[in-house]
Amino acid sequence: MNIDTLQKTAPAPTITQAAAGALIAAVHAAAARIGFTAAVAVTDQGGHLRAFDRADGAPFLTAEVALDKAWTAASFHTSTHAWNDYLTNPRIAPLAGHPRLMAVGGGYPITDHGRCVGGLGISGGSYEQDQQAAEEALTALGFELPVG
Repeated sequence: MNIDTLQKTAPAPTITQAAAGALIAAVHAAAARIGFTAAVAVTDQGGHLRAFDRADGAPFLTAEVALDKAWTAASFHTSTHAWNDYLTNPRIAPLAGHPRLMAVGGGYPITDHGRCVGGLGISGGSYEQDQQAAEEALTALGFELPVG
């Protein structure tokens, strides 16, 4: 192998600050229409916080839960509600002890043109409400929803 031609880095796609802010606004609009207040976290593809907002009236614990949902979704490119089924597998169940893994609906990978560019986490409603607001916001901004 010739080290002079070895590619040592690869560009990592990531959500822009503008898109992260637009997602937060879209989530808050969906949550208001559905009837709840939410904390919303957007991470980059590495699970690092990119943008965050907690609506007036959203309980303080929603902040941490939203961030952990976004981290989980970005880390595995999988929606957080899917983890409920995964954790029934005894070979995967030990991951339930990871302090950041959030196996509750409302976390989605942010996918653009087939590539994960971040994670979206919503907390404040029921898991169904969090999921609905996430799906509406992602769809409104033209991001792809996970299959299944």
